[in-house]
Amino acid sequence: MILEQADTVGSTWRRHYDRLHLHTDKGHSALPFVPLPKGSPRYVSRDELVNYLDAYARGFALDIRLEQRVTSIERGEAGWRVRTPVDAFETTHVVVATGNARIPVVPTWPGVDDFRGRVEHCSDYRNGREYAGQRVLVVGFGNSGGEIAIDLHEHGAHPALSVRSAVNVIPKEVLGLPILTIGIAQRRLPSAVADAMNAPVLRMTVGDITKVGLRKLPYGPATQIEKDKHIPLIDIGTMKLIRSGDVTVHGGVERFTTDGVVFDDGATAQFDAVILATGYRPRVDEFVPDPATYDAAGTPLTTGVESAAPGLYYCGFHVSPTGMLRRSASRPGASPTPSQRSGAAGSRARQYWPSGSSARFASLTATRRSFSECGECGE
Repeated sequence: MILEQADTVGSTWRRHYDRLHLHTDKGHSALPFVPLPKGSPRYVSRDELVNYLDAYARGFALDIRLEQRVTSIERGEAGWRVRTPVDAFETTHVVVATGNARIPVVPTWPGVDDFRGRVEHCSDYRNGREYAGQRVLVVGFGNSGGEIAIDLHEHGAHPALSVRSAVNVIPKEVLGLPILTIGIAQRRLPSAVADAMNAPVLRMTVGDITKVGLRKLPYGPATQIEKDKHIPLIDIGTMKLIRSGDVTVHGGVERFTTDGVVFDDGATAQFDAVILATGYRPRVDEFVPDPATYDAAGTPLTTGVESAAPGLYYCGFHVSPTGMLRRSASRPGASPTPSQRSGAAGSRARQYWPSGSSARFASLTATRRSFSECGECGE
């Protein structure tokens, strides 16, 4: 059984901005047994991924209970008691797969209430159409911020980026090879070794980012992921726009004025709108009252394995250089048998994917023991 607070499957993906594409290639971004459609591009769009998730749920007849927002997961007689506003369930095992993008992070600054322009978090941003001709500051240099700056430019806005901290930038591909493939090949190397090996390639493909006003981290992307649990900017065109002057770069925001922003270096600039690409937090502490399983910020301490609380699992919270979708969907040693591939679930799934597909099908059993099917949480 899967409990979903929204009224649709894949609600997190549906509410993201229109231009969104996966930054990981489709060969490493599928759920177990069913690859993304052959006719889709290497980097699928938001809408293509949503259609895939819809078809996956229908094909395997997953027992998904929509509009069931979990309000608490507490120890019960059978092991765990899961409550929603309308129901309660007793279960021996619970898998929490609410994701890292559950709660938007919305910083505050002095003067923001006096700013006459519009301020919105990127979770509310859809496209740059309504910003055409406007001066728009995007706060944050993650992958959402980088792509939103591109989208604003494509819709005729004048975007700028506020980058508070030192960063790393990596290309989406190297000589036609997805950067994720390189990460997978190097996954067993110490991060410092991987960074040393990749440094010449990054100098050739990305160049010196300090020449365009960015500060570079003193360590490389692999170390950043391991140490900071943060994915570097995967460049899909942002750096080209910065170099051409179509996107300007500023430091961190110090405070707002009525018509703009004062940055931490004392510089000022006028803006018509500000978009906060300032990230999200999992905040599982809001419904899991077991502090031994998460840190002070509500981020799970483990993912893909049983937590410190027996029978409680977290899935999909691992920041990985080999791709978070790939890690969450991996199922070590899970190969469907011929009877599973030809069984009822396989027959249902084949209704939604072309015959002759290379997809492997297996029956997925949803029971009251597990409230989320997440690739068996194989990490």
